[in-house]
Amino acid sequence: MKRKYKKKETFLTKLCNAVITLGLAGIMVYGLQCYSSSDLKFVQLSDVHFSDAGVNTTFKMTGESPKLLEDAVNQINEIPDVNFVMFTGDQINVPYEKELQAFLKYAEKIKAPWYITFGNHDRCVGGYLTKDLYLDIVAQHNENFKFKNSYYSFVPRKGYKVIVLDNIISDKLTSNGRVSDEQLVWLNKELDDAKKDVVLIFMHVPIIEPFPSNGHKLLNATEVQGIIEKHKNPIAVFEGHYHAAKITQNGNVLYVASPALVSYPNAFRVINVRNERKKVVFNIEMRETREKNIQKLAKLLVFGSSIYMGEEKDRNGVYEIKKN
Repeated sequence: MKRKYKKKETFLTKLCNAVITLGLAGIMVYGLQCYSSSDLKFVQLSDVHFSDAGVNTTFKMTGESPKLLEDAVNQINEIPDVNFVMFTGDQINVPYEKELQAFLKYAEKIKAPWYITFGNHDRCVGGYLTKDLYLDIVAQHNENFKFKNSYYSFVPRKGYKVIVLDNIISDKLTSNGRVSDEQLVWLNKELDDAKKDVVLIFMHVPIIEPFPSNGHKLLNATEVQGIIEKHKNPIAVFEGHYHAAKITQNGNVLYVASPALVSYPNAFRVINVRNERKKVVFNIEMRETREKNIQKLAKLLVFGSSIYMGEEKDRNGVYEIKKN
């Protein structure tokens, strides 16, 4: 009877086995990383200033606002897998119901779910188009919009939370903004409830100004910023009002001021968010109008076009927020 001898494992065999083991482990880690990440894609449109029969000025191409909005809607509908679209205020140029109805004929053509925040041009002080009526009219044209308050929140997909603030002063004509005490309490609670989520906050008047303007700033910006920045999960704040592109990162909070559709550079933003295990990556892209003749005229008419266009990092960029 022949004896069976166990084949001696050589150093080369051991090395090969170790390499294969490490390779398989790497593949498993990569697979878990991919499995644990979730993407979100949304569009921010700001300061449309829609007017059915407007006239161009040195700052706003109001007379061309229907063409600009139609182009933006067409571009958005060509983008695959958009989870939602957010209008961040001044949807209309003057607060009349007929203007809102005309705006909505374009907005309701958007294929993705879409939502709105209030801008100072959207509210009517002491007039017919109250905020409540505005919301009711929007809901009639938008099956996804069922909110009764001008500030609200929703979950676009698991791992994310959207918070919409109304920082428009309603009892007097002013371009300044303020977040009410009631909303501040609500905001803090919403953030407390979303400690494990990526939070996306939308409002019209920015917390961090793209450039100084005492007549347009958020009057209690320091207080609002303090509430947001005391929370340590990844947070991004998207704003309009100044018609200017500016991106500022303070630790775990990204502040994104966006350009206007009605003014040069006549653009909107497309944002891709990748939620990984240890970090969140924001890929921010600025999409300009394809109505190039309108854009050229807008640039000629506006004062200081470079202020509104911003630097390249304010228009397009990749920003990372590490998770604690």
